[in-house]
Amino acid sequence: MTFVKVKLALSRLEHGEQLSVLVPPGEAYENIPRSAAEAGHRIISTEPEDGNFRIVIERGQQVP
Repeated sequence: MTFVKVKLALSRLEHGEQLSVLVPPGEAYENIPRSAAEAGHRIISTEPEDGNFRIVIERGQQVP
């Protein structure tokens, strides 16, 4: 999953709602939290789950 897909999903949410994404270790896991934070969203958690990582993002006020 790329940040472009995450960005589209975040755009469908209201300010304060949360999005949970499951990504494999590597580039997506490194880029998604950074890109989301740069876009004004809040990273709630990044936890390992079954060999992948679950990233929970709270939508910020900025329109992605």
